[in-house]
Amino acid sequence: MPNMNIPANERNLTPAQVEALDKRRRRGLTCQVLAGQFAFFAVLLLVWTGQDLTYGPGWVHPMFYYNVLAGLLAVIFGIYGTYLRRGRVHEY
Repeated sequence: MPNMNIPANERNLTPAQVEALDKRRRRGLTCQVLAGQFAFFAVLLLVWTGQDLTYGPGWVHPMFYYNVLAGLLAVIFGIYGTYLRRGRVHEY
């Protein structure tokens, strides 16, 4: 009896295909971990971002730019990591 916990398109994979699938999912988990770390860092940067926007002269607000960069990287790594973990949806 086939294992019903495994998606139908992954039940008859060769060992090489299973290894490639596991490698892709590990890479996806790594991206998700990086996303979590960047998100945590972006939350910590919020303290200095408010101060930088309040007291920084002119357009020189490096903490704000670092915070935006960290937030964008968190979102990008999160989306890409989730895509790698789930894989593409195959329609037959």
